[in-house]
Amino acid sequence: MKILLLGEYSNVHWTLAEGLRQLGQEVTVASNGDFWKNYPRDIDLKRMPTKWGGITLLARLFRLLPKLRGYDVVQLINPMFLELKAEWNARFYQYLRQHNGKMILGAYGMDYYWVHENSTRMPLRYSDFNFGKELRRDEAAERERCDWIGTDKERLNKLIARNCDAIVAGLYEYWATYSPLFPDKTTFIPFPIKPLDTSPKIEPHDRLRIFIGINKSRSVYKGTDIMLRAAKRLKADYPEKVELRIAENVPFAEYREMMNGSDIICDQLYSYTPSMNPLEAMKRGIICCGGGEPENYEILHEKELRPILNVQPNEESVYDGLRDLLFHPNKMMQMRRDSVSYVQRHHDYVKVARRYLDLYQK
Repeated sequence: MKILLLGEYSNVHWTLAEGLRQLGQEVTVASNGDFWKNYPRDIDLKRMPTKWGGITLLARLFRLLPKLRGYDVVQLINPMFLELKAEWNARFYQYLRQHNGKMILGAYGMDYYWVHENSTRMPLRYSDFNFGKELRRDEAAERERCDWIGTDKERLNKLIARNCDAIVAGLYEYWATYSPLFPDKTTFIPFPIKPLDTSPKIEPHDRLRIFIGINKSRSVYKGTDIMLRAAKRLKADYPEKVELRIAENVPFAEYREMMNGSDIICDQLYSYTPSMNPLEAMKRGIICCGGGEPENYEILHEKELRPILNVQPNEESVYDGLRDLLFHPNKMMQMRRDSVSYVQRHHDYVKVARRYLDLYQK
């Protein structure tokens, strides 16, 4: 098949492309590299941060139109798959729909349905927008509501969701958001992770090594600020036993190097499931402190492995979870080994690519 993967979040599309190519498919990835993370791509759609950046990107896209047609499948990372206003994304979607085969919408992150459903129906016990039946009212959550609800972005998301051939959710929580609304279209497929060339060495350290990656613009929204406070408290309480590593707004290659050798990664406090960055860590034998709710294991049909340090969305829960592993090194070592097995079992990039291919061929 000839497949176009359009847009990027956390290396999902590039990793999927590598898996699909292993299965003999012809794949093109067109994206902006997910901004400063600078993930690889075949066609660069980065918008320059200048006054005329939008016009320059539009001109490049119009020149690229002949290369964006004739695909059997086009998969979008998000309704806002281009760094342009929603109206332009709608126009390019219509062009892609007219000149290609099947259209697939990725439910991988922020969009209208994620914002609206978690602010109204609230299918999750907690999320980026609710704690139980109580709305989050912090500035970050309110900003996303204003951005997606009652706007051109909402209309764009509804257009694509209704018109596309399938919707693929990469995490349980996105599946829980979309599947009740589009039960015949929505499929859950885990995120793809490419294995290391050699098996990671799972060795004990003299200190508990905690790694936290910080995106300045999304720290409060994702709860990284709370996780960082908990980790700093633990280090202050046990300075000889805890080492804290912090990566702030660094490209993916540098981020990956900085996480190597860690015991635990703290990421996405309000998540039910580990996303791409924690999974990248887990394949290295690094425990994910974040989302490991029962629903995560259920949707994967996982009956044995429990490698994730599941914490509730508050500082005390994070602190207590980290402290428990500090004083139970044997438990920590087993969870590190299980993390590698978990990724191999559920997220191997070729296994995941085969599931995407099955969906495309339906």
